[in-house]
Amino acid sequence: MEFTENENQKMIAQMVRDFADKEIRPKMMEWDESQEFPVPVFKKLGDLGLMGVLVPTEYGGSGFGYFEYVTAIVEVAKVCGSIGLSLAAHNSLCTGHIMYFGNEEQKKKYLTKLATAEFIGAWGLTETNTGSDSARMLTVAEKDGDHYVINGAKNFITHGKSGDVAVVIVRTGAKGDSRGMSAFIIERGTPGFTSGKKENKLGMRASETTELIFQDCRVHKSQMLGQEGEGFIQAMKVLDGGRISIAALGLGIAKGAYEAAVKYSKERHQFGQPISNFQAISFKLADMATQIEAAELLIYQAADMKNRGERMTKEGAMAKYYSSEVAVRVSTEAVQIFGGYGYTKDFPVEKFYRDSKLCTIGEGTSEIQKLVIGKSILA
Repeated sequence: MEFTENENQKMIAQMVRDFADKEIRPKMMEWDESQEFPVPVFKKLGDLGLMGVLVPTEYGGSGFGYFEYVTAIVEVAKVCGSIGLSLAAHNSLCTGHIMYFGNEEQKKKYLTKLATAEFIGAWGLTETNTGSDSARMLTVAEKDGDHYVINGAKNFITHGKSGDVAVVIVRTGAKGDSRGMSAFIIERGTPGFTSGKKENKLGMRASETTELIFQDCRVHKSQMLGQEGEGFIQAMKVLDGGRISIAALGLGIAKGAYEAAVKYSKERHQFGQPISNFQAISFKLADMATQIEAAELLIYQAADMKNRGERMTKEGAMAKYYSSEVAVRVSTEAVQIFGGYGYTKDFPVEKFYRDSKLCTIGEGTSEIQKLVIGKSILA
C-alpha cells in the first residue's frame, strides 16, 4: 500500500484551503446560528469539480479516485463540518448510488447535473421507526401499470428540502426481506413528493436535514435503479463507500480541532509561560496527534482497497468507527485545552465539538460498525 500524497491531492488540498478561507470561514458561524443551507457555496464547489469528484469525466465529473476524494472532504471539514457533511452526502450517497447502479440513460441524465451541482442530491433510507433496522421500513411502492405509487416518509435526510433529486429506497416486497426493497430516482416537483419537518440539530447545523414525504407519488418504472428487489443490497454497497466519506469527515474535524488547540496552546500564557510547556497539555496533544495519524492510516487503507475494486466492508467500518470516535475525543480535548474560551462561540473548537458527534451516528452508528466488523472477523 502506497499512501504518499500524489500531485492531484496536493492540488486539491490547496484549492480547497483557498476556497474555504474565502467562501466558507467568513460566514460559517452565521450559517450555523441560522441553520441556513448555503446552496450558492455548493454551486461554486461544483464549478471546482468537487461535487462529482468520483464521477467519470464522460459524465462531467472530475474522474478522481478515493484518495483525492478523502483529501477534499478532510480539507473542507477542517474548516466547517456542515459543509463537509453535505459535500460527502452529495458525492457518496445520491451521486454514488446512480454512478454505481444506474443504467446509461440514467447516468447521462442525472450524473451530468449532479457532478456540476446543477442538481443537489439527496438519499433516503432512514425512517422514523427504522434507523439501523432499515429492512423493516414502512414506505411502500405498489406497482400500477408502468408506474409505482409510493406512500410513506423518510427522515434525517440530508438536503431533503433543497435537493433537486433524491435516490430513495422503498419497500416493494415483504417487510424484513432484504430482497423486498427497490431504489428509485425521484425529482423534486414530482406530484406527491414533498419535504416535511426540518430538524433543529446540536451540530452540523448548516447541513440541511429534513423529512421526505410521499403521498400517492407516481414514479415511472424507468426511474428504478437496477431491478426490483435490489434496493437494499445496493444501499449496503453504497454505504461501504459512504463510510469512507464519514471517516474522512471525522478526520477533518479532528485535524481542525487539533490544529486550533496546538496554536492556542502556544499563544496562551499562564504562570509566565505558554501552556504548551506544561506536560498535562503536551500529553493531550500527543494523544490527539497519535489518534489522528492512526485514523488517517485506516481511512487510506480502506480508500486504497476501494480504488482497487476490492471488498472493503470490514476496513471501511473500521475506518468509520475509529475516525468518528477520534473526532469526538480530539474535539473534546481541544475544548479542554482552550478552557473557558473553548466553551464560547468566539473560538472554533466549540463548533468542532458539536459537529463531531454526528460522525458516530450518521451512516451507521459506532455500534453498527462494530457489528459489521465482528461479523467480518467471525465469518
